Amino acid sequence: MRGTNLILAAFVILIFSACKKDSGTSTTPVTTTPETPCTFGIAPGNGRIIEGQYIIILKDQAGARYMSVREINSISSTILTRNRIKVAALQQSFRGEPSGFIARLSANELSTLKQDASIAFAEPDRVIALGGCATVVAPSLVTWNVKRVGYGDGTGKTAWIIDSGIDFNHPDLNVDTAKSRSFLAGQPSANDENGHGTHVAGIIGAKNNSFGVLGVASGANLVSLRILDKDGKGTSGGLVQALAYINTNAKAGDVVNISSGEDTVSEAIDQLVRNTAAKGIFIAIAAGNDGKPAVNYSPGRANATNIYTISAIDSSDQFASFSNYGNDVVDYAAPGVKIVSTWIGGLYASASGTSMAAPHVAGLLLLVGANLKTSGHALNDPDGVPDPIAHN
Repeated sequence: MRGTNLILAAFVILIFSACKKDSGTSTTPVTTTPETPCTFGIAPGNGRIIEGQYIIILKDQAGARYMSVREINSISSTILTRNRIKVAALQQSFRGEPSGFIARLSANELSTLKQDASIAFAEPDRVIALGGCATVVAPSLVTWNVKRVGYGDGTGKTAWIIDSGIDFNHPDLNVDTAKSRSFLAGQPSANDENGHGTHVAGIIGAKNNSFGVLGVASGANLVSLRILDKDGKGTSGGLVQALAYINTNAKAGDVVNISSGEDTVSEAIDQLVRNTAAKGIFIAIAAGNDGKPAVNYSPGRANATNIYTISAIDSSDQFASFSNYGNDVVDYAAPGVKIVSTWIGGLYASASGTSMAAPHVAGLLLLVGANLKTSGHALNDPDGVPDPIAHN
């Protein structure tokens, strides 16, 4: 579920069709994917602590959800000042439930700050690094994976995608640029330079038109929340800020997709996920590609109503060898092997990972909310209790 320098091969001519995608007519895809699927996974450095940088969570502040970031910034600055810490230590503030800030601190400053009555807790900021590859291919209008889970019209519904951004100019995507934001330092644009986020976006909401691919909830409004750079690198602090933004701007019935996360446990991330879901906002989370219990990783480990952690299957319903597992946190399985979807530059690509599985369920959540159905179970699930396969 994580992506960096990408191997792009087998460029082909995009084939157009005169009929709508949901007619069942499709182009013939060019088969260039190797037997071992091109899989997004963790990259070197993922989970590495950023020395001296911390995520600080504030105790409940009355009306914090309705404060501006500037007001939270003022509160954060006041807290630092009264603890004799230079305001220059403050990197970013975020408002939400909970609110907080990111700061550069010495060990002594951190120890002092933890004693402040306004501080709930602090944890180290960490690197998020996605590694993997995708293969550029010809699109197939209604792909096997979309047929497997079902699809429908997502027009007028909103998916918030926390990832590497979305290609703003892709003709097969309906991107809400006004709501989109970047949480990368020095990178103000939420436009995708990596490809991973655009691939996720297409699975959720690629348009029902005469070319490209069909999304599970075709035509949905797609909000790009960029936390990863062109190399697939970001921080857990960026993920926290994106979640806080959703927490204060999304509405009940909206859907969030998180196909990136920590290689460890983060209470700050888990808490924001749970609090956001409590507002009636649905959250689909990739289980991870470590082939290990998903309970060991945030935010996939977060358990609460409206939170759905997703494992991956292939076209034969076989549990993907790379997928994390565990019925204590995994809710559904969905297609995640050799998935063709949108790509940066107006292209289409095939990729694998639980990154690709989660957006299938995000699309279904847009269509039916909590009324998800199932169709069969993942075969050879390593935890011995097969995950139900999500369906419309």
